[in-house]
Amino acid sequence: MADEERFVKTYSQGVFNVTEIWVDTKTGVNYIFHAGGESGGLTPLLDKDGKPVVTLNEVK
Repeated sequence: MADEERFVKTYSQGVFNVTEIWVDTKTGVNYIFHAGGESGGLTPLLDKDGKPVVTLNEVK
């Protein structure tokens, strides 16, 4: 179990302005990360109703 990654990157775009989507393999919750210059941020990815996007199938 120690070899399993808790978070898996499922999407990546950009070089200097980076946008990535990470999935928590235990809960299925998707997170969006954006970085530009010397700053960045991470937040849960929300659907149109304001609920977290959850990947139902197992991500590896």
